[in-house]
Amino acid sequence: MPSALMTASGGKRLRTGVFWLGFAGPGVFLYLAFVTLPTVMALWQSFTNKNVFNPPTRWIGLRNYRDLLSDPAFHHALANTLVLAVLTVIVPNVLGLAVAMLIDRSTRLYRALRSVFFVPVILSGVVVSVIWQSILADGAILDTVLARFGVHEPPGWLTDRHLALYSVGTVAIWQSLGFCVVVYLAGLQTVPTELNEACALDGASAWQRFRHVTWPLLAPATTINTVMLLINAFKTYDQVQVITNGGPGTDATTTLAYNIVTIGFSENRVGYSSTYAVVMLLLTAVVSTLTLRLLQRREQNP
Repeated sequence: MPSALMTASGGKRLRTGVFWLGFAGPGVFLYLAFVTLPTVMALWQSFTNKNVFNPPTRWIGLRNYRDLLSDPAFHHALANTLVLAVLTVIVPNVLGLAVAMLIDRSTRLYRALRSVFFVPVILSGVVVSVIWQSILADGAILDTVLARFGVHEPPGWLTDRHLALYSVGTVAIWQSLGFCVVVYLAGLQTVPTELNEACALDGASAWQRFRHVTWPLLAPATTINTVMLLINAFKTYDQVQVITNGGPGTDATTTLAYNIVTIGFSENRVGYSSTYAVVMLLLTAVVSTLTLRLLQRREQNP
């Protein structure tokens, strides 16, 4: 009898194991094949001089990392990436919250506006960049509109090295704004109307209701938006490649992701490109983790 129970129990565990293997196996395999394995390969290649057209590959230790730290191109790319991170995290959060509060209505018009704001999010970064390049290029749509208002010598939105990076940031902000709007709209649905009504009866102004009721309860939405935007900022590539190709001039709009692709595929310096990738991965992980911890602390202590 005990052996029969043990056999039945073992068969049940086997069936459970087979079930979970079939359920989670494909996802785990894809994650290992397309995330874990490439990460391990990049880490290994960062310690080599791998060049597709200049074999053999040799182990060179930390030389790539030493060269990276003294490379002016890396310093420019890092600075540009950080500027874009600040722009594309703060501005979409502020504008997204403002837009969400304006269209937080249940009428058909406002539901349609939600869809309009979300359309850029589902578009390809390349498509969005091509559209904006046709708007911002010298003598293009924006310059034509400005000329109608008397601005006959507009700045070079993409040709002035002091403006080009901010033009790229504007494109990224425009595309990510809809995501922030949708997340904040979802957060606004969780704010109890009774609290706002009670505060209004007590004489609280609209700003006071927002500051002490709505804003603290939107902390989870702020966390989601900030972390997602931060990660996307460190991966900025499409807009730079299509709109400015890293220019104007040298390193004006290059980012870490742009240099990874350029060095790895154009210059075929796979080892050095992998070093870029490892450093970018570490920076993204550290910054996003610290930001997440800080914002989660705000959720617990608004």
